[in-house]
Amino acid sequence: MANLFERPQYIAVEGPLRVGKSTLAAILAETLRARRISEPENNPFLGGFYQGRRGSAFAAQMWFLLERYGQLREAGEARMADPQPLVADYIFEKDKLFAYINLSDAELALYSRYYERFRPQIPTPDLVVYLQAKPEVLKQRLRRKAVPEERAVSDDYIQQVAEAYEHFFFHYTASDLLVVDTSEIDFVSRNPDLQLLLKRLAEPVKGTQYFLPLAGRGAGES
Repeated sequence: MANLFERPQYIAVEGPLRVGKSTLAAILAETLRARRISEPENNPFLGGFYQGRRGSAFAAQMWFLLERYGQLREAGEARMADPQPLVADYIFEKDKLFAYINLSDAELALYSRYYERFRPQIPTPDLVVYLQAKPEVLKQRLRRKAVPEERAVSDDYIQQVAEAYEHFFFHYTASDLLVVDTSEIDFVSRNPDLQLLLKRLAEPVKGTQYFLPLAGRGAGES
């Protein structure tokens, strides 16, 4: 990535399930020699949530909230001592997005008390890369990946999550934002698609910008 402008020092990659967040975050972290923050794993309540077990949605959400808070707060404190670039494959607001989808009103009210206390202590990215894809594309990728725990994820839930992301980022103004439509490309499996995306990320992003790559036909931007 050519150093033609002042690169953002804190980049976050976001998007719904199976859109390629972790893959892109890992590549960016290696390219920029940045510290990487990955989504918390091994949530002990997630299996129960996928199975529809009562109360597991709230437990799973609170576990994610505490883990993400701990990761991002620690990263923010570390950057004050060492200004190493940072790449994360989520933003803190993502947690509340899922809370709105999965929790009851009473659960959400309790959850929000903790979220609002934690949020001011979390650093905001300089740049967010929002990877979007049509719900039908996400469903195909989910089936192709065939992760056992995700077999219980319904098409309706995928649709709901995709729409929630669209609504959230339509109103997002906290940092510079690059919206990338990945419906026609697969940068996880095809290197030319990846190089196309990396080329765009080597250029400045100011405000909200859209990158609409078309596989095999170059890319357009609006």
